[in-house]
Amino acid sequence: MTKSSMTRPPDRIVVATVRRANCQQLNIIRSLGKVSTAVKIVRRVTYLLAASTAFLLTAGSSSGIAAADNTPASLYGSAQAQFVSGHDAAGLRDLGRMVAAAPADPQALALQAIWADYAGDLITRETAFNRLGSVDPGMAAGARGVLGAIGAGVGTLPNPLPALIGPQTALVVLGYGLLPNGALRPELVNRLQAAWLQAIAAPNSPIVVTGGAPQNGVPEAAAMAGWLIGHGIPASRILVEDRSGSTVQNALFSTRIMRSRGIDSAVVITSPNHIRRAVTDFIVAGTRVVGAMTSPNEIISQLVPPSKAAQRGIYLDATRTFLPNSG
Repeated sequence: MTKSSMTRPPDRIVVATVRRANCQQLNIIRSLGKVSTAVKIVRRVTYLLAASTAFLLTAGSSSGIAAADNTPASLYGSAQAQFVSGHDAAGLRDLGRMVAAAPADPQALALQAIWADYAGDLITRETAFNRLGSVDPGMAAGARGVLGAIGAGVGTLPNPLPALIGPQTALVVLGYGLLPNGALRPELVNRLQAAWLQAIAAPNSPIVVTGGAPQNGVPEAAAMAGWLIGHGIPASRILVEDRSGSTVQNALFSTRIMRSRGIDSAVVITSPNHIRRAVTDFIVAGTRVVGAMTSPNEIISQLVPPSKAAQRGIYLDATRTFLPNSG
């Protein structure tokens, strides 16, 4: 057998086979490495997308919802919504943007001052008041009056006893809504009973019954007047305000009726858990509140003045009463 006809030794064949196998394994490992890297990249991108989506979804709850645009009306509505939801910082930011968009707008500055007071931001409050004083001194005085009204309302205690008043002071009874069949709700009857007692103690004072939202064709104020007349109060003493649908409107519309009759003061009559907000709204509306009488239920639980957080609704109502056409 010649050398040319001889085959490779078995050990050299094995070595070559092993080398080929190693190369194939190396190629597979490299491919797997590329796949692994790609998988890692995909996972990273997926994570980033998920995190971004979660941030966008939760931004509304943590920072409030952005206004649709930068117009004063939109920013006003957005700011009020933020405060209602408890997003005070976001509400102040919206008011800051509102002032930046309209730096000489007295309503924007007034709102900023009032809500900064609620948030405890005294620097922003006084800055807004100073700017407002140079733009519209009357509005500045009115806004400070709002803070005074809030203080008076918060300091009001529920009281089931009638006040001693003269004939130029009205009794204002706030509605509570009717049942679907037009009947009086029990708490509304409680308010009317308190009003009846005050009416007996002040026999020459006019009585304003205030409340819209008719049920079964019966206006709320009409049902209230009917109850008082049915319990011996002369119809000639009763003034009916039947257009209001909120405490703010109770105050605004009733104040207009009283002014048309030359009356500028009132005893406000409502429930213990409503008296502070009602007193605030009537003072802001321009009525001089000389007394506050409540139905007797739940008086003890309402004696403690509300915390700052619990005053949110009072501030909100006060701004709506002070600037009813601002948003």
